[in-house]
Amino acid sequence: MPAMDPIEDIDALNIRLAELRLEHRDLDEAIATLTGDPSRDELMLRRLKKRKLLLKDQIAFLERQIDPDDLA
Repeated sequence: MPAMDPIEDIDALNIRLAELRLEHRDLDEAIATLTGDPSRDELMLRRLKKRKLLLKDQIAFLERQIDPDDLA
């Protein structure tokens, strides 16, 4: 399998990062809507929040891959 061009690799990471940010934003809206519903499904709410935290971690990881710190 041929190695990816570093520019293509960064572009692919940026595309994935945008997808994750969009899903994170959508989950934020869904959580806000569900939180305001007095008959909300607590299990669903917990699952959405857990997924949102996972996305946050994935976003942070990709951001570090795209722009790593030069502290090393």
